[in-house]
Amino acid sequence: MTVSVKICGLSDRAGLDAAVAAGARYVGFVFFAKSPRAVSVETAAALAVEVPPGIAKVALVVDADDATLDEIVARVPLDMLQLHGRETPERVAEIRARHGLPVMKAVGVASEADLPALDSYSAVADQILVDAKPPKGAALPGGNGLAFDWRLIAGRRWSVPWMLAGGLTPENLAEALARTGARQVDVSSGVESAPGIKDAARIGAFVTAARG
Repeated sequence: MTVSVKICGLSDRAGLDAAVAAGARYVGFVFFAKSPRAVSVETAAALAVEVPPGIAKVALVVDADDATLDEIVARVPLDMLQLHGRETPERVAEIRARHGLPVMKAVGVASEADLPALDSYSAVADQILVDAKPPKGAALPGGNGLAFDWRLIAGRRWSVPWMLAGGLTPENLAEALARTGARQVDVSSGVESAPGIKDAARIGAFVTAARG
């Protein structure tokens, strides 16, 4: 089985082209003002129309209200919404019903105590993103370049497809895949030369590592 790669936090054409050329299966646009990878609706719309068919276009939002989501969905041609905040399972189901798009819910993991939430969200989301829990006081809910103990989810599976995230790089991806059995992976800071600046060579190396 091949491993599908999501390159998240794309903000310009060069990064998008690098992700497409490398063979990414998902591309992500961040709608969260505090992130160095944040894009405007206008920028995301212009980039999304350049994505070839067969590559899923994902909007990452953090506790977005209905008005914000309505605008994003209306103006950006998307295939999926990624919820990266404190959205409850009820809110996830509500967003999924309102917009008619598949929803991926990110769940932060730092210890065994965080694992039951993965079951709760897999009951209402189309996919789950198993991410590293941000440290206390962190400004960003993700994209912090931190990994969690992959042994926590070794051999675990859920009722929906899942994606591994959190501190992944071209250098550690093989180990992450071996320890978790993940078939989908998400990377952002791990393929950057500076915060928010994607590096084409690192993107290529990451996708190559995913192919084994």
